Amino acid sequence: MQCVDLRSLFTVAQFIKARCDHGLKAGTTENKNYVFFEVEILDLKNKAQLCYLDKVEPNATIAEIKTLLHKIYPKFYPSRQALKLHPEGKALSDDDVLEDLPVGTTATMFFQDLGPQLGWTMVFLAECLGPLFIYLLFYYRLPYIYGYEYDYTQSPFKVVKLACWCHSLHYIKRLVETIFIHRFSDGTLPLRTIMMLCLYYWGFAAWQAYYINHPLYTPPTYGRLQIYTALAMFLVCEFGNFSVHLILNRISCNGSRPKEIPYPTNNPFTWLFFFVSCPNYTYEVGSWISFTAMTQCVPVGVFAFLGLIQMTIWARAKHKTYNEQFKDYPDLRTAIIPLFF
Repeated sequence: MQCVDLRSLFTVAQFIKARCDHGLKAGTTENKNYVFFEVEILDLKNKAQLCYLDKVEPNATIAEIKTLLHKIYPKFYPSRQALKLHPEGKALSDDDVLEDLPVGTTATMFFQDLGPQLGWTMVFLAECLGPLFIYLLFYYRLPYIYGYEYDYTQSPFKVVKLACWCHSLHYIKRLVETIFIHRFSDGTLPLRTIMMLCLYYWGFAAWQAYYINHPLYTPPTYGRLQIYTALAMFLVCEFGNFSVHLILNRISCNGSRPKEIPYPTNNPFTWLFFFVSCPNYTYEVGSWISFTAMTQCVPVGVFAFLGLIQMTIWARAKHKTYNEQFKDYPDLRTAIIPLFF
């Protein structure tokens, strides 16, 4: 008969006693209140159930839920999806966390198909290439535009040639910025929205080019003084816009939110940052106002006015973001027009 080591038995007894004193908690999880979520996704149109996701982590984001749905329905890639808590409600952000939403442990979401999507780079390329080539069709007066007697002729006025150069320069600059300077997020736009944007830019380019290159077009009222003064302002605004975009390219961002305040450099074209939050929009509007004065063309003026309205909306939203994110944001700055708004 083997001898039993009393010291070993004593050690085992002490261990059992210690576990009993703590309520026999061995083997329990660190957080016994940890609860998984269940997510039911319904079609927004017919309310049919698309899928039922079981054991979803409470800290899962909407982006992760979209990825899970994409695995079930490969056709609906994440950027094509919109998830809502209510059929008439606002789409949830990709950064929203499941446990922070006003839902129980069983969440019901409504899926909306946003249709085919394209990235921002393709959007900008489509917006710029169209006006660039459409304007040249009118400048060279291709057949069936004005009349057969004017086919492949050119206007005798110097301002018409200058207008073609300025219009082309503007969109070539935008193409260069799109390819080499702008940093786009992973966001996309629906194909139907892109078609509306292209219709807007391409349509205005055709409207402007038709009148500026028309055989009956007459030069501006104040002649060379008006033309070359406006031309100088146009070039200043174009170079200023390009300079501002170079600064914005160096600003680090978290998605669409900047991590630092943009400041002017030694380049005098960036000094508008002393007065406005979005000098790139200020210069853009200035370019089109200058082009309007140079050509004295109503369609260009309409385009400049609509651009001012839209860019003011964008600038004010950006200005608000800066003020909310940075407590030391310069008080002197306004959104787009120095000292006004």
